[in-house]
Amino acid sequence: MTPDLDHIRAWIFDLDNTLYPAKTDLFALIDARMTAYVSRLLDLPHDEARAVQKSYFADHGTTMRGLMDNHGVEAAEFLDDVHDIELDRIAEDQRLVAQIAALPGRKLVFTNGDATYASRVLERLGLGASFDGIHDIHAMGLIPKPAASAYAGLCDRWGVDPHTALFVDDMARNLAPAKALGMTTVWLDNGSEQAAKEPFTTSCPSYVDLRIEDLSDWLDTICGNDA
Repeated sequence: MTPDLDHIRAWIFDLDNTLYPAKTDLFALIDARMTAYVSRLLDLPHDEARAVQKSYFADHGTTMRGLMDNHGVEAAEFLDDVHDIELDRIAEDQRLVAQIAALPGRKLVFTNGDATYASRVLERLGLGASFDGIHDIHAMGLIPKPAASAYAGLCDRWGVDPHTALFVDDMARNLAPAKALGMTTVWLDNGSEQAAKEPFTTSCPSYVDLRIEDLSDWLDTICGNDA
């Protein structure tokens, strides 16, 4: 059942694999650069470096946080390196631009990436002027989603009342802290690599209010469109 959204005043979206289709596999380019970074840093062959990368992601929320905690890596250096990718896999999405514009209230991007990369992606999608702000990893004090402090910091910085906010993410685990604060949560179950790692396949945990498969199709139902 679709929850009542009349009370929503802040629409919060994850970036990667959420505001663009997971099938574009843009994140794969970042993922490959992270593996290469770990390989160079720790002098490991590719397969071992990838295993370390994925274990840090699972245990620390992001590969970067694991590298910071265990190897003293500088966040800015890491982010500049792994986000140095071409964006030609994604294109302007006028349908999504119109849908975001039609949402009542403020719109925010909440990403474990940095604002520079997020801005590049939003511009490529045609969404450069669509959002009121970007809450990035630096704004989180380098403590990423799903740490509770990241969500509290977003609400404090942007004056968001979580009880009138909705959060969309392709990673279900990132919705749990949002729900704990009182946000309405939407899991974009779009087959992304990150979402596929969730420990459930057929049912949603209690912290997911709505499970969708396509962002634009769902937004059409909110905006009252048939297409």
